[in-house]
Amino acid sequence: MAPQLTPDQYAALGRDLDALRQRVLADLGEADRAYILDIVKIQRALEVAGRGLLFLGFLPPAWLAGVGALSLSKILDNMEIGHNVMHGQYDWMRDPALNSRMFEWDTVAPAENWKHSHNYVHHTYTNIIGKDRDIGYGVLRIDPAQKWNPYYLGNPVYAALLAVFFQWGVMLHDLEAEKLASGEKKWSETAAERRRMWHKGVKQVLKDYALFPALSGPLFLPTLLGNMTANLARNLWAFAIIFCGHFPAGVESFTEEETADETRGQWYYRQMLGSANITGSPLFHILSGNLSHQIEHHLFPDIPARRYPMIAPEVRAICAKYGLPYNTGGLAKQLGSVFGKIVRLALPDRLTRAWSGTVETDRARRAA
Repeated sequence: MAPQLTPDQYAALGRDLDALRQRVLADLGEADRAYILDIVKIQRALEVAGRGLLFLGFLPPAWLAGVGALSLSKILDNMEIGHNVMHGQYDWMRDPALNSRMFEWDTVAPAENWKHSHNYVHHTYTNIIGKDRDIGYGVLRIDPAQKWNPYYLGNPVYAALLAVFFQWGVMLHDLEAEKLASGEKKWSETAAERRRMWHKGVKQVLKDYALFPALSGPLFLPTLLGNMTANLARNLWAFAIIFCGHFPAGVESFTEEETADETRGQWYYRQMLGSANITGSPLFHILSGNLSHQIEHHLFPDIPARRYPMIAPEVRAICAKYGLPYNTGGLAKQLGSVFGKIVRLALPDRLTRAWSGTVETDRARRAA
């Protein structure tokens, strides 16, 4: 349970974290440039190797190796390159290929749509019920503050489908289906988003499910299956990492009322309490796009993600200084708690009242 800080403590917390941010930004340079360029080279090499090996897909070992290489390529493109580049983490390099305004990633979600729903909406209103649409993605009940209705009995099924088709879920997320259903938003207002979705979706489907399979001639079906498997692997991995960083046990949500007139220190406080980390090896962190350091990412979304493991001990020390929790654990632990929450919150409130009551008590304490 996180303590409620005094106004002076919130101000001091803001100063501590602002100072850390400025120190890192002032230190950016050649090592950061070399790192991201090396990651791009590795990603491209894996894609070439993966697609090349699938041309030998009549040999099972070659097919498996091709799928593995292509999966890793798509994961790197999505997590360590695309997500981080589109946050503007490498705009300082003045490299058009790594500029947040120009970059487009290998997924059906158009970059322009995603940058609005993610960079602006999610990172501004992190874990504020009714404002942060990433809470449940408009599909799941993932927080007890979301009013239960019979639809949520299917929570586990919806979660499984979202994991399998995650890139499509992210793409459709920008339509704000819940607002369309309630009449708060008109279908005509989504014309620009739908146009971008159509162009990007068609391009991706033709590339992975028509062009490259056709180029493999008689191996059309093995190549098609290989591309589908690589996309599935990327979807499942991205879902697991993102959900473990946002929804495991101990992550707190907030109301619009308690975050009104929020100071810089209070914004940092919310980011810390609304995020969780995942422990793992250096390779694990790279493949997660360093979103295994979700706390650091939510604090400093525009700092190159390779810096998050370096500053994590200092962020943890700052949490300890103010008595704040630093939510971290292994992938199995965090993922298990996420799935437990998905199953538990599928049930009516009367069956989960004890847990919901604890959450409401925490909110009342913060608002006091």
